[in-house]
Order: sequence, then C-alpha cells, then structure tokens
Amino acid sequence: MKKYLAPAIVIAIFVLYLGYRQIDTHPGVDVIVPQAQVRNQPTGNVSAPGSNPPPAPAAQVAYKDGTYTGSVADAFYGPVQVQAVIQGGRIVDTQFLQYPNDRQYSIQAYQTAAPILKQEVIQAQSANVDLVSGATQTSAAFRVSLSSALARAQ
Repeated sequence: MKKYLAPAIVIAIFVLYLGYRQIDTHPGVDVIVPQAQVRNQPTGNVSAPGSNPPPAPAAQVAYKDGTYTGSVADAFYGPVQVQAVIQGGRIVDTQFLQYPNDRQYSIQAYQTAAPILKQEVIQAQSANVDLVSGATQTSAAFRVSLSSALARAQ
C-alpha cells in the first residue's frame, strides 16, 4: 500500500498544478481578440505622477479619393502589400495584395487578422492600429504597407 501512496500524491499534486496553471492545450497558438474589446479593460499599468501621458489620438486626415497601393513590407514569413480605397476623403476599404501564405499557420493568421485589421483601420481612419495577437509580424507589416499607401493619398 505504501509503495502506491507516494506516486499517487505526486500525480495528484501534478494534476492540481496543471489546473492552477491552466496549461494551454494548443501551444504556439494565441487567442486573437478584437482590439475594441481589449481597449476597455484595465491593463494594470498606472502612470506615475510626472510621467508622459498616453499619446493623443491622431487628428483625422482627409485623403484624396482613389485606390492607393502601399510598398511591400517584410513580415518575416513573407511579404505583405496592402491597398487602400479612399472615397469622400475617408478610408472605406483595405485589401491585402500579398500576404504570407506558404504555411498553414500563416494562412490561418491572415484569415483571422485581415478582417480585424480592416475594421480597425476604417474605424481609426489611419494606419495607427493595434497589432493582432497571433499575427504580430503580419500586422506590423500591414501597418508599414498601409502607411505608405496613405502617404500617397495625402
């Protein structure tokens, strides 16, 4: 009986530890949360007195109507190129012309991130949008390419 007690205790402690840590059953895959949901949650970072305040929102810029293609940006897993459609001086659409698509994970990251990035850009009316978790490299390259497209539209 004693020879089974020690392994049972070790297993019980391990199971409790796993429950406590809430181990992710899908390592390497981040949960992608639309940034609009994240912004309203407290981050726990409180500015100290005398520290720099958070940046003010960018002023709305009226763009020239048309379709503008951004430069190709490196997203580590492949190139990203974005096109912006401007109507009435506002961004009404963005499209990926190129995106990393040689790996299944890259395709899944693109399919998840693309609509979120598009929605964020239309809402912000600039390329200054949050990165999408799980598609960080693609999001950063999206911002670079879109910034160059919007520079042409000014």
